Amino acid sequence: MILVTVGTQLPFDRFIRIVDEAAPSLGRPVFAQVGQGTYQPRNMEYAALIDPLKFDDLIAKTELIVSHAGIGTVVMAQKFRKPVILFPRRAALGEHRNDHQMATVAALEGRSGMYVARVAEELVALMKRPLDPPLTENEHPARDRLQRAIRDFIENGR
Repeated sequence: MILVTVGTQLPFDRFIRIVDEAAPSLGRPVFAQVGQGTYQPRNMEYAALIDPLKFDDLIAKTELIVSHAGIGTVVMAQKFRKPVILFPRRAALGEHRNDHQMATVAALEGRSGMYVARVAEELVALMKRPLDPPLTENEHPARDRLQRAIRDFIENGR
């Protein structure tokens, strides 16, 4: 299942419409938390809001999270080791007061298990691909290489 969320503060109809139109081609069920928007999905199950305990349960069961660039969802994706696609709101389109979500995705892009889509085509393409989950706390290849190099230098002088 794909879990879509817009958070609880603002509507994000453009995002929900893109996912809803792509839903029949994704090959797996989609459930969306749509907030207080006016667009009503036709191709996926949805609810305006989800109880926090049920939301945790949905995240635990889902294969992929697709979300606005809210840091709460990023934290939950990391906690449950789920890949997340972030689709930031744009101030120029009236989706938020400023472009802090664009700054958020710029800071997170390329991190393990996090994927960024800035336009509809990128979002749909990412939803159709298998995506790797975030690494666990113990799995950090760059950090591990650095630690080995430091240990080798200290122990062997090289």
